[in-house]
Amino acid sequence: MEVVPPSTERKDAAGSIADTEQEEEEVHTAMLWSIQEAVERQTLQIGVSACGATAVVDVLQALGITVAPETADHCVRTKLRRNDSPLPDYLHSRSQAGATHHQLIEGTEKASSGQVLGRFFGFHPARRVKLVPWLARWIQRGAVPVATMNMQRGVAKGEEIPDAWHHQLIFGVGPNAVFMTNPLDVVGEEEVHVRLCSESVLLIRREDVLKRLTPDFALSLISYQQTDPRWKTLKVEGQVRQMINEEENSDQGHPKTTHITIPAAYSSGITLFALRDSSVGQELLSAPELPLL
Repeated sequence: MEVVPPSTERKDAAGSIADTEQEEEEVHTAMLWSIQEAVERQTLQIGVSACGATAVVDVLQALGITVAPETADHCVRTKLRRNDSPLPDYLHSRSQAGATHHQLIEGTEKASSGQVLGRFFGFHPARRVKLVPWLARWIQRGAVPVATMNMQRGVAKGEEIPDAWHHQLIFGVGPNAVFMTNPLDVVGEEEVHVRLCSESVLLIRREDVLKRLTPDFALSLISYQQTDPRWKTLKVEGQVRQMINEEENSDQGHPKTTHITIPAAYSSGITLFALRDSSVGQELLSAPELPLL
């Protein structure tokens, strides 16, 4: 692991992040990297379901620490989909595939030998926060944000619903805009906010359910094998039964259910990372949670 000085000098972390609302509104632009720097420095997806580990590589890079992608992935402990498993195990693997913000924080700390810490700020239930000014002030202090978003929220009518949640490093913000890597993108503030404020659920496509059904399949196994009570609360077994009934009565011309909803391990929000021995690192540890609406 190679440690190099951060490439850009950032604002000192004196004072509290909880400044007055008027002062917070004055900050709308802050960049870790320019767009050209992001093009040159961003890490592309390093493996299947490894968007979290990919973000960790760039977090450490932004903080002046270089680690191999394989090291980051090992430290994050990325979980994979079990595509060849029967439906109950497949659904369980889908609910956990990739990584949670807990894994990102632990993985970053381990990959940096303790030099970097992370703090997660949940955005669900809805919070009283202006996203761009809030991010801008933390970035100016030297923190590096990673968004954990439900990409299945806020999908425009007629567009295909994405298949997963996603972690993306935020390398800057501008007025009403958020700049992210993997993929390199500029997304409107409101669109990002919608993705950041989501229940911990995941939509599974109809075809991914039906192709894993077998004649000897027992629907009760879907809930029976899960310790999380949300499998019963969401009536996942009943959702699958509904899809089966629709297939058996397909001649009636009624619209078919496109997805089932299952519990997800992820929480939507922003994780802020900083060097442990920096003033902003200590400030992160003591910062209050974002207030509920």
